[in-house]
Amino acid sequence: MLHALSVAAPTLSWGNVTVRLVVAAGLGGAVGLERELRERQAGLRTHLVVCVGSALFTLVSAYGFRDVVEQGRIVVDPTRIAAQIVSGIGFLGAGAIIRQGLSVRGLTTAATLWLVAAIGMAVGAGFYSGAVIATVGALLTLGPLRVAAYTIIRRWHPDVERLLVDIPAGGSPVPILEVLEDRGARVVSLEIAQEGDRRSVAVDVEVRHDIAPTIVAAVGDIDGVLEVRWTE
Repeated sequence: MLHALSVAAPTLSWGNVTVRLVVAAGLGGAVGLERELRERQAGLRTHLVVCVGSALFTLVSAYGFRDVVEQGRIVVDPTRIAAQIVSGIGFLGAGAIIRQGLSVRGLTTAATLWLVAAIGMAVGAGFYSGAVIATVGALLTLGPLRVAAYTIIRRWHPDVERLLVDIPAGGSPVPILEVLEDRGARVVSLEIAQEGDRRSVAVDVEVRHDIAPTIVAAVGDIDGVLEVRWTE
């Protein structure tokens, strides 16, 4: 028969505990500050508290039951509480996700909450290098990488924009549609409104950002076009 051996858990001084919680607060606060500056639902305080809470849970799990272990009555698994943080943080992250119509907001903020929980666990376990690297990686992902990805997507991914074209009353929008298709734009919807001696044509088109200026110039060269412009 195998007998479980109980080994006395190491102790941490007040100074060590303070250092770990302060580091967790700093790293979690750094990620939260980025979210705060972007005016997201969960900002500086939320991320800081989550990170410190995860660190404290990890400390409690690893060092909080040493008196019981030293008495030899039970073998404590230092990962049992920390493992619940991974699943428990999902409830908090779900609260940051908001659905508005067909769009969903808050996914990135929920992911950062999940990440700072992992950072707090790493700090609580004394794995400072992993916590710092993860924090730096998160800040780079939320900052410079976000800008680079947005620039690439805006250049190559089509956006739906509205083109307003004024033509004389009785004019046909067919030449406008032909120019749009020739330039690689896809017409999504078309609206025509009569205003005195002018006819306003509003066309929603799916178009790449880099070819939008050439479309304005091409439509402006059509005979009879009085004015052409993109709208926000």
